[in-house]
Amino acid sequence: MTNCRNKIFTALKYIDLDIQIQKSNSKLLKKLPAFCVKWLKVIIRQKEINKILTKYSNYKGVDFLPKILEELNVKVEIEGLENLPENGKCFFVANHPFGFVDGLILTNTVAHKYGTLKAIGNDVFMLIPHLKPIITVVNVFDTNSKKYIQELEKLFSSNLPITHFPAGLVSRIKRGKVEDDEWRKGFIKKAVVCHRDIVPFYFYGKNSLLFYFIYIIRKILRISANLELVLLPHEIFNKRNKTIRVKIGKPISYTSFDKARSYHDWAQFVKKNL
Repeated sequence: MTNCRNKIFTALKYIDLDIQIQKSNSKLLKKLPAFCVKWLKVIIRQKEINKILTKYSNYKGVDFLPKILEELNVKVEIEGLENLPENGKCFFVANHPFGFVDGLILTNTVAHKYGTLKAIGNDVFMLIPHLKPIITVVNVFDTNSKKYIQELEKLFSSNLPITHFPAGLVSRIKRGKVEDDEWRKGFIKKAVVCHRDIVPFYFYGKNSLLFYFIYIIRKILRISANLELVLLPHEIFNKRNKTIRVKIGKPISYTSFDKARSYHDWAQFVKKNL
């Protein structure tokens, strides 16, 4: 019986790089030799990720979030918990230094306070069925489909708490320090239209030097493909046994976003004042 259980446990493949390469539109990926694909599987820790996802296959949505934090033994120190409003109909926005662990902490913190939420996330998270109940997907690299847009509009009009990383992409090195790209203005516009206050989160920390080194090298070589993103699964495990510090700011009323600034400028204002 034990052998049978072990066989079932190891057989589940949530992340399968071979299949993703076959589905990809990238001619480069499809031409990769087998040894390169095997090497990439090691880099992204495919085997370990699938093992963890299988271990917690019975946990979905908000119940899944704390299990992964426990599995990674990530400790979280939060300053400003008292700033979370009683009414959860807000945008909970944050900088994006890590790529996954910051999203995990953000959603878990909001879920712990309000019991439920929706996270606006990259469609790659649809590979993890555990997260489907709490994710409303967007395509950060291309145009969003009509279905995606309809689901987003439905979410904005709801009373659900919404977590969001307005930069869209993980922080890179800018002017000698790690920071987000410019924040996209959409969350400001929707805050005004849908009467949602904004609650800012700030995550202290950064990814590995290797992550930024690859980013700098590809910029020097003028490579447009985001090669460093391959390391993001690896960065998850770099946070194992670490303490992550988070600061929650005071809510910003949607009525603050008047015509004194454009939506774009208001978005950068919130970013700079995290």
